[in-house]
Amino acid sequence: MRRERHAKIIATLGPSSSTAEQIEMLARTGADVFRLNFSHGSHEDHRARYNMIRAAEEKTGRPISIIMDLQGPKLRVGTFAQGKVTLENGQDFCLDMDKTPGDKTRVCLPHPEIFAVLKVGTELLMDDGKIRVRVTARGENHAMTTVVVGGTLSNNKGLNVPGEVLPISALTEKDRKDLMFGLSLGVDWVALSFVQRAEDVAEARALTGNQVGIISKLEKPQAITALHDIVNLSDAVMVARGDLGVECPPEVVPILQKKILSVCRQQGKPVVVATQMLESMISAPTPTRAEASDVATAVYDGADAVMLSAETAAGQYPVEAVSIMSKIIASVEHDETYRQIINSHPLKPENTAADAICAAASQVAATVEAKAIVTFTSSGSTAFRQARQRPPVPILGLTPDVRVARQLALVWGIHAVTAEGVRDFGDMVQKATRLAERDQLAQAGDKAVIIAGVPFGTPGSTNVLRIAEIGDNL
Repeated sequence: MRRERHAKIIATLGPSSSTAEQIEMLARTGADVFRLNFSHGSHEDHRARYNMIRAAEEKTGRPISIIMDLQGPKLRVGTFAQGKVTLENGQDFCLDMDKTPGDKTRVCLPHPEIFAVLKVGTELLMDDGKIRVRVTARGENHAMTTVVVGGTLSNNKGLNVPGEVLPISALTEKDRKDLMFGLSLGVDWVALSFVQRAEDVAEARALTGNQVGIISKLEKPQAITALHDIVNLSDAVMVARGDLGVECPPEVVPILQKKILSVCRQQGKPVVVATQMLESMISAPTPTRAEASDVATAVYDGADAVMLSAETAAGQYPVEAVSIMSKIIASVEHDETYRQIINSHPLKPENTAADAICAAASQVAATVEAKAIVTFTSSGSTAFRQARQRPPVPILGLTPDVRVARQLALVWGIHAVTAEGVRDFGDMVQKATRLAERDQLAQAGDKAVIIAGVPFGTPGSTNVLRIAEIGDNL
């Protein structure tokens, strides 16, 4: 199942995609990674989907990556005596800790941490930004506000504080229980919501160790001020444009997307662009031209993966959504402008042997017109660094560890294969050329560039580059 594209596709599972047949079809159609959204469903629901993904992996013969997406803290107002109220522009409205059902003048906000950081002039958003209020006075357990943008506010709607770093952990008690469950299943990545600072990533790392890769979801503008530190501590990053678009003006989100992608590329960290990519396909068999352009822009910018949410989880056309997304990616990557854009932003290798070898491999592959670059990697680091270079040919990522192969399924350009450890250099070349031919990345007589570390099995020791001919037995 070789993909004719480099960027990967993440498909979220839900009611529209929860049978073994549906999951296998999505994988065959183009889904490289599946997302389990822990904001919905029980542990048993997720266990069943996990098992079906692994069954599909066995049938397709291709490593499949699984992301568990943690819910994170949800800041919400309380309830209203009549279920909802209508707030008028300019009126006063109080947020307090009184759990009594609210009315047009007040409502409970059961989050003392928020009151601790509010200042006069702070703006608060409610119901995904539809309603905006500004703080005019505050106390320890209440805040008086003036309604700036009114509307209908109903029970338990979400609240955002875009201008402040909140003293709230990114991991709730629910998240911690979900995380332990996901680790026991064997998920490959955990997507961390509500990341505001690098310490949030460090907290998750202390719980997970090296069992799983951490994807920091950048959905709060506060995270942008600590972007470099967050990316440095993360294994991958997700541009969560839905939540980011609530707290940031719409015109700023595309700029932040490009900035995040640039920083991730510089640091060699995989980056996912998510939310509303083919939104209309929830109920329509084809996307709008604007949505197709949105996916294409993320690919032109060098995203490792693009993600489908409700389109595959709850939409009427999940397989069609994956299919058209795959076609868009392939079309962009076959456009000569794509390679010009990628090459116009060359990355300076770090002062390490591994980076020097990876940079050289891309140049050599282009010069000798190789059909593939083969990396031997025990930890995945060599393949990650090679993908950072965005070479013009596929990367065959060989690893003896199935967990590493599954993680690599998320990364740009990598065709991951689980291969037994090599005995010596000659055995390495034979395995590399044989598997490149088997998986149709090259054929007899073609060239492949092989990189590895000697001694074998030492993470980060990439120090060998060889040009081999397919069918060459050394």
